[in-house]
Amino acid sequence: MNRRQFLSVLAAAPLVAAASKPNIVLIVGDDLGYADLGSYGGKEIPTPHLDSIARNGVRFTDGYVSCPYCSPTRAGLMTGRYQTHFGHEFNPGPAEQAVENFGLPLTETAMPKRLKDLGYKTGMFGKWHLGYKPAYHPQQRGFDEYFGFLGGAHSYIDAEADPANPIFRGTAKVPRVDYTTDQFAAEAAGFIERNKAKPFFVYLPFNAVHAPLQALQKYEDRFAGKIADPRRKTFAAMLSAMDDGVGLILKTLEKHKLTGNTLLVFHSDNGGPTAGNTSKNDPLRGFKAQVYEGGIRVPFLMQWPGRIPKGTVYGNPVIALDLLPTFVAAAAGAPAVDWNLDGVNLLPFLSGKDKGVPHSQLYWRFGQQWAMRDGDWKLLSMGGAPALYHLKTDIGETRDLSHTESARTEKMGAAWEDWNKRNLPALWTPRQNPAQKKKKKRRPA
Repeated sequence: MNRRQFLSVLAAAPLVAAASKPNIVLIVGDDLGYADLGSYGGKEIPTPHLDSIARNGVRFTDGYVSCPYCSPTRAGLMTGRYQTHFGHEFNPGPAEQAVENFGLPLTETAMPKRLKDLGYKTGMFGKWHLGYKPAYHPQQRGFDEYFGFLGGAHSYIDAEADPANPIFRGTAKVPRVDYTTDQFAAEAAGFIERNKAKPFFVYLPFNAVHAPLQALQKYEDRFAGKIADPRRKTFAAMLSAMDDGVGLILKTLEKHKLTGNTLLVFHSDNGGPTAGNTSKNDPLRGFKAQVYEGGIRVPFLMQWPGRIPKGTVYGNPVIALDLLPTFVAAAAGAPAVDWNLDGVNLLPFLSGKDKGVPHSQLYWRFGQQWAMRDGDWKLLSMGGAPALYHLKTDIGETRDLSHTESARTEKMGAAWEDWNKRNLPALWTPRQNPAQKKKKKRRPA
């Protein structure tokens, strides 16, 4: 090899290393029920693109989030840490009522910053819900590009419906939006198009299928004569639109021959609030805002062709906290000890290299509610005496075994108390809407 050849190889080496890093796409649904996808038993609403992720990768039967509510679970997702370890326990209430310091604490480093430090171009498109003030803006937490809204919910069709919670491109307000589900997906696809030659991280947290129930007529028409309940029909249209959005991302990756070098994940931020949006959590008990399985066990899918076997069904408990260390490991990084991660890298478990389980125990705290899973056993309290369930034989949490398994109940309760010692008091609590307070005062005693 002559000197010119040597220098050419040397110059190309960093590019080869960069190209070897997989692209990473993280898609999050909002308030989606456990049983709403075809891959999780749903029969009513076709979700072919989401189901294709299960066929081409892994479907987690016992995939969890770290809180049954929007903002806290996102704080855990973005840090790989139980959010109660740093006081991010509740939603803030509407933007105009949020406390001054609401947001992912500035002491915490978020997922996009971790990946940016590993050479990734980072883009976010959708719902943030981790802070309204400038210091908490997505582009201050590691995202190169941002298009979305900062609050917990938004109109799908009116960009200016909530003046306190506008839609932004970067830090500039967007005056119009066609349909947020379509637009968030299109923005994410455009980001992929612009950055296809380098490692990229796309975070696409849809506001679908969160209230308000709003859908375009073209999506409603898909269910004409098929679903009688008008609210459920609109929900179906919203989910179908989100599935189309996921399809656009998959097609964009395929168009540029990026599918094989892309680690893609989809999960919901919490269980579905059936009364609020007609979501279905069958066969689980409970809903959003509860630590029953229906509030914390969610649809959870992952694909990485050639690295994760196709059509895998994985039954050991995993949690969204695992995604940050999994992504960092995929990007050839190594978490430092002082990251204090609670999640683990899932790749060795999915490839079969590690025959153990990712977690022997998982924990939750949400105000007066708390829960712990230990193998197939789950202990939970809704604010009173704890109940014990054996999930393998009672997935619907119908038979409380705390009295017949008193020793186990006591042992698991003590383990939860020990874990809880590492949690901080909540940095804020939700503020009640003043209009609700006035209405409550007018009620007769």
